[in-house]
Amino acid sequence: MSDLGHIYIVDDDASMRSSLSRMLTNYGYTAEVYERAEDFLDQSIPVSPAAILLDMRMPTMTGVDLQKRLNELGRQTPIIFISGESMPHEIVTSMKQGAIDFLFKPFNLDDLLIAVANAVNQDKLIFESLAQSLTVKQRYDSLTPREKEVFALLVEGLMNKDIAVALGTTDATIKVHKSRVMDKMRAESLQDLVRLYALLGLD
Repeated sequence: MSDLGHIYIVDDDASMRSSLSRMLTNYGYTAEVYERAEDFLDQSIPVSPAAILLDMRMPTMTGVDLQKRLNELGRQTPIIFISGESMPHEIVTSMKQGAIDFLFKPFNLDDLLIAVANAVNQDKLIFESLAQSLTVKQRYDSLTPREKEVFALLVEGLMNKDIAVALGTTDATIKVHKSRVMDKMRAESLQDLVRLYALLGLD
């Protein structure tokens, strides 16, 4: 069976780790287990697509503590919390910090598989978005300083002649710069340029 995604299982309950690992492996996922949140932080290597099945209650570092630390590190792997007993404030905190689902033990297999599939799909979207942003950044970095200025002014809605006045050059020169910006950014329209500029987060 093909690998559907990488699932990190972080739970201090050995029987739960073993059960989840076996079930997910049988359904085509790669499972990686950790007994402690600290071990996950120290040893796990980020891959994609992936998801984290995270126990809420663990000694020393709780699931919510681990989630907070991952957010601080910029690690965006979707998290599904699993718990036998959790206080309402813990659930609220986990959701505010970005958890995409919460399963109460004991949960049925269908609920688990649906939650995991949704999390892995979300991670695919995150990865694709990051990859696209990186590609756009590389294109932007290929622009000359003047082309970057023209790019920014085009996005603001200025006409060629207005950009020429703003930059102290000629309309013909701006047309050349605009053409090069469009080519290097692989944009077919001004709307494309606006979308790409937004992806760069330059505002």
